[in-house]
Amino acid sequence: MKKLTLVAAVSALFILAGCGGGRDYSPPADASGEQIFTTACSECHKPLSADKAMILSESVASKEAIVKKFQSGSMRMPAFKNIQGDAADRLADYVLKNSEVKK
Repeated sequence: MKKLTLVAAVSALFILAGCGGGRDYSPPADASGEQIFTTACSECHKPLSADKAMILSESVASKEAIVKKFQSGSMRMPAFKNIQGDAADRLADYVLKNSEVKK
């Protein structure tokens, strides 16, 4: 039983480490919001369907909140500090347009 618990704990650490460090990704100047999402976000945030990127909580269902979230990161999400300006706007617009807000 102890081995199983240890294996589960180590596995969880590896999974969280994959989504927890900072990222140096800088999108090309002409990248669309969808292209940025696919490159920077979809490793951890798999699109739910062809027309739905994710489900957002009401607390992050605004452009400003989304930009702050991906630039600052969180406990499990890395910060993408190099997504700035127009690229940040395009990514936030894509996420808002292609997500469902959970109420």
